[in-house]
Amino acid sequence: MISIEIEKAVDHLKKGNIILYPTDTIWGIGCDATNAEAVSQIYKIKKRAESKSMLCLVSELRMLEKHVYEVPDAAYDIIEHADKPTTIIYDKPIGVAQNLIAEDDSLGIRLVKKGFAFELLKKFRRPLVSTSANISGFPAPKNFSEIAPDILNGVDYVVNLPGENATAKPSSIIKLKNNGQVQIIRK
Repeated sequence: MISIEIEKAVDHLKKGNIILYPTDTIWGIGCDATNAEAVSQIYKIKKRAESKSMLCLVSELRMLEKHVYEVPDAAYDIIEHADKPTTIIYDKPIGVAQNLIAEDDSLGIRLVKKGFAFELLKKFRRPLVSTSANISGFPAPKNFSEIAPDILNGVDYVVNLPGENATAKPSSIIKLKNNGQVQIIRK
């Protein structure tokens, strides 16, 4: 079942479509992070201002290093030792859609280590946008059954794994500057 859903999701992503999928944390809305048109579509679905950045998921260090100008040394330690999914905000992202990058030239990226999203990323071989499956300003759904009809109807494909992430929580978010500063945004 999971392999079939991965194939279907990859087909949609390659076409520039928007998917609803279980990430390593909560259910997310996603697309190819290198496709600016698809990124714009997610902003419309979420009714979110493009000035509010979203984050990306990658499946391996090599993919991370390909999309960040310089990965600070501290990031490697955080990735290796974090005991829960942790998104790190990096300076100077490269090779992603310009409308995904924050005004301060940063981007939150999380290295996924397991689960459906990990397998999807390995197969797709590009970073994925990941943003919570809610309309901007409303709470993120804690499980699939809490996802609003506007979101379900707004995406091109809903991954058919509604039991995934039944008790998931959002990731921690840390901002790293190349000068070594660390700022905790969300625990």
